[in-house]
Amino acid sequence: MEDIIIPIAGIMFIPTCLAVWFWGKGYLRKIEQRDRQPSISPDILLRLERMEQGIDAIAVEVERISEGQRFTTRLLSERGTPAALPSSREGGA
Repeated sequence: MEDIIIPIAGIMFIPTCLAVWFWGKGYLRKIEQRDRQPSISPDILLRLERMEQGIDAIAVEVERISEGQRFTTRLLSERGTPAALPSSREGGA
């Protein structure tokens, strides 16, 4: 009976060691990845959110200003060339 138990125990020991080794390696890799990821505090997240909203608002305003400038440029170009002002020699004051 002992002749069978020792080889069976040896055969079961190797896969068990390999399983524990792979599990430990995966667990350590998970811990290392978690440590690499910086933790961001909620205060910083709120500030970033407000900054993003502010930048979006600025982008909308810049687009409005650009649209107004395009409109003004179009009006001035449709008007044609402005009439020349009389020189001071012609009108005499």
